Amino acid sequence: MKSLLSFSALVAAAWAISPLAHADTLTLPNTAVQASSESDAAPTGYQQPADSTTTRLGLTPRETPQGVTTLSRQELDDFNLNSVKDALRSAPSVTVEQYETDRTNFTSRGFDINNFEYDGIGAPFSAGLLNGDLDMAEYEQVDILHGANGLMSGTGNPSATVNFIRKRPTYTPQAQVKVSAGSWGTRRVDVDVSGPLTDSGNVRGRFIYANQTGNSYLDRYSHEQNVLSGMLAFDLSDADTLTVGFSDNKSNSNGSSWGGLPLTDADGNLIHYSRGANIGQKWSYWDVHTQRAFAELAHDFGNGWKGKLNVTAVDQRQQENMYYLMAGDDTTPWMADPSHGSGDEKQLLGEAQVSGPFSLGGREHELTLGVDYGRSRHKERGYYASFDETVDADLGQTLSGGVAKPDLPYTDDDTKMSRFTDRQKSVYAGARFNLTDKLHWIAGARMMSVDSDGTDYGADRDVRVHGKVTPYTGLVYDLNDQYSLYASYTKIFNPQYVVTAENKVIDPLEGKSYEVGVKGSLLDKQMNVSAALFKTDQRNVAVDTGVARAGGTQDIYEGADYKSRGVELEASGELAPGLDVQGGYTYVHIEDDDGHKARQYVPTHTVRTSLTYRLASLPQMKVGTRLSWQSAIQVDDDSRLRQNAYGLVDVMASYDIDNHWSTSLNLDNVTNRKYLMSLYSGGSGFYGASRNVTASLSYNF
Repeated sequence: MKSLLSFSALVAAAWAISPLAHADTLTLPNTAVQASSESDAAPTGYQQPADSTTTRLGLTPRETPQGVTTLSRQELDDFNLNSVKDALRSAPSVTVEQYETDRTNFTSRGFDINNFEYDGIGAPFSAGLLNGDLDMAEYEQVDILHGANGLMSGTGNPSATVNFIRKRPTYTPQAQVKVSAGSWGTRRVDVDVSGPLTDSGNVRGRFIYANQTGNSYLDRYSHEQNVLSGMLAFDLSDADTLTVGFSDNKSNSNGSSWGGLPLTDADGNLIHYSRGANIGQKWSYWDVHTQRAFAELAHDFGNGWKGKLNVTAVDQRQQENMYYLMAGDDTTPWMADPSHGSGDEKQLLGEAQVSGPFSLGGREHELTLGVDYGRSRHKERGYYASFDETVDADLGQTLSGGVAKPDLPYTDDDTKMSRFTDRQKSVYAGARFNLTDKLHWIAGARMMSVDSDGTDYGADRDVRVHGKVTPYTGLVYDLNDQYSLYASYTKIFNPQYVVTAENKVIDPLEGKSYEVGVKGSLLDKQMNVSAALFKTDQRNVAVDTGVARAGGTQDIYEGADYKSRGVELEASGELAPGLDVQGGYTYVHIEDDDGHKARQYVPTHTVRTSLTYRLASLPQMKVGTRLSWQSAIQVDDDSRLRQNAYGLVDVMASYDIDNHWSTSLNLDNVTNRKYLMSLYSGGSGFYGASRNVTASLSYNF
């Protein structure tokens, strides 16, 4: 009873504090309470092992014949990485393609990441696109599985899979409240409370709340992020644990832009803008409300065999007023496309999996079997000024925010509405055969069926793929206790849903992916290191032609073939006592079918490093820096549309006042570098944030 009363008191305190989210002077980054339902041992530092759900086979990173990057909770907290966009900018293998205020693509190895997972459960989102933002308050760590993932994650996209690992209820009471304030009136509060609800600890709970509000370096733009999450874990028996959870995430923006700043005018002349220039108007906004509920039953069969059943439901609703600006012609130099839209997407995801050891040939091996199902129902409608959508515009008036909200009376069921259902079903099997004490063979396959029905802005969403098998194989050879060599091969298969000039859904992307590398540990296993070479051949990659269908609502795509080659080097861990580091270098080269360099909006070279040091002479004090550098990027068919190579420097310092109180200071973009964030969308973009500061104060119960 005492534990229950203690936890109840903490929850009451959390609710009492939460109105601070609406105060005028407070704000905060992510919480730092650590632990899973299985153990209260809090992982520390940057040498965080990947979660078992990331590879499906329960392999450690060294046992996995692909690159794996983990962003630890410690790193997220050290550098105030509250947004998924900020977090993934720290991953050496990922490029964050933010080309407008509230839509973002992510690429790895030169291609779109189209799968976000939550504890290993997820479904591809449309075109690899994130609408709004995703707050990191709910998550313990982020795992990135590099390369094609047909066995692990449903489709064989050759980029990466991002797996968000949730914070879980703990067996001991613990809590943290954190508030922070920063540049442009940014304010944040985080509350994280966890612990047992019964004396025995067989029922545990976790409550997470976060709210962030603030303006921006961009003219007229402001954003509010609100997260409310709860989770309960029940030990039904010694062998069964049921975990249920619910989260509510609101991402609300004002002054939002649809598209970025046009980089050339109607005559093709380059345009130069101030850093804060924004085409978003006072009446434009984008609100995204996502609710996610899940139930997970884990069962221990004994003798090393375990099973897990997971059911997840997601409901995402969107409302927006948007304003898009484009260069016109000699008669009409500037054109705009104002619109109002609303949408609703409901997902139902389920997976059942069993895994365990088996004996064969006098040796013990591991086997994983599973089935999964995903269904997504999507409804969306747009309202425009007319059938062809465009109206005359003025660049100066747009940049000053002086465009009056227009009437948007036009809509129709043929070209301005989407209503479709996507379904995926698959069965998979994978095994790790211990051929010798040092040689391990990972082999498996996934058989998938995909079907869609409905319409998407006038195009039939007709996709039918049944019984498609994606094989996977890899070898890992342990040179010694310190190093392992690996090689892997998989086929690529990825359904695509954009339309061709014939008004039909484009055929799936197919191809092959190869990877070889070495993984190891240094400094008495305090530092993990890896090096990888990868090669990918793809056929029928959907490419935007830049031509819109009649009515202007949906772009026309065509298939293209690409070859990519690259190198990845990474390291994470404790380089010296008190000195933590996580980072790496990536090289990627992409060619089209004619051998020409392609997709040049992806930087050829990138370096990302996060480093912190706890002072030996003053152990309460930690200092650190985050460095990011990338080579030049440009638009493929116009070398003038270019962002030269640039580097960014962030610094941090934190101080533990006592066992309960701590404070921190983060200064981002120390050199105040001006840079275009992305050229992913071709002839438009916008600039990254100027120098900014955040101060935080936290109290741990």
